[in-house]
Amino acid sequence: MFLFVDAYNKCGGVDMRIVAVLGDFYHEQDALKKSLESVLEKFEGREIALDYVDRDALADYLTAEVDLVILGAENRLNPEDDHVKTWMTEEVSERIADYVSGGGAWLAWHAGMASYDDQPVYIDMLKGSFAYHPDDHQEVTYTLSANEVATLDKEQFSFLDEHYFVHCQTDETEVFMRSTSVDGEAEAGWYHQFGKGRVLCFVPAHNEEGLNDESVLSLLEQAIEWLVQR
Repeated sequence: MFLFVDAYNKCGGVDMRIVAVLGDFYHEQDALKKSLESVLEKFEGREIALDYVDRDALADYLTAEVDLVILGAENRLNPEDDHVKTWMTEEVSERIADYVSGGGAWLAWHAGMASYDDQPVYIDMLKGSFAYHPDDHQEVTYTLSANEVATLDKEQFSFLDEHYFVHCQTDETEVFMRSTSVDGEAEAGWYHQFGKGRVLCFVPAHNEEGLNDESVLSLLEQAIEWLVQR
């Protein structure tokens, strides 16, 4: 089971404390929450404290009591305005890196790696970032490679999605999933140690169809399991 409690505060008997920042101008928060909660329901017999927080409050939750932070929101607060504002500062970026290198875990989910190019500390921690996506959504096929994090009973799965193309430092991380569509091919999932902590970047998905895809849910479950291992 999982509980909607304040993960920042210690609560007895809880097996895992997760802080999640989900949703932005282009990514529906409720759809992301539904997807994440479907994943956490797979952790049968384990009590999980889940706390949704806003981007501007995230830095206050970067403590040793939190086992995992999930960022599924881009850096831009008002992407369609003439003067675009961002939320992540250099100080926050450094606090995130300190949290992970000290033993924390970080899941950058879809938009959680978008528009952060002005934060080199954060991007260096991720070993990758969003580059662009074509305007039209296409059938995207995700293909798994041999890895120690996540497996399925099939090597590929497909659905209509926003095809993310990324920058990825493939020599500094382990790529476990790639994406292909009529627009090309890209890395879609990678993981690595960062100091004493762990980082995993997971590209799918943008649409509700992909967020509820059983393969996506299974991979996210396994990714979270790997991230919180100590």
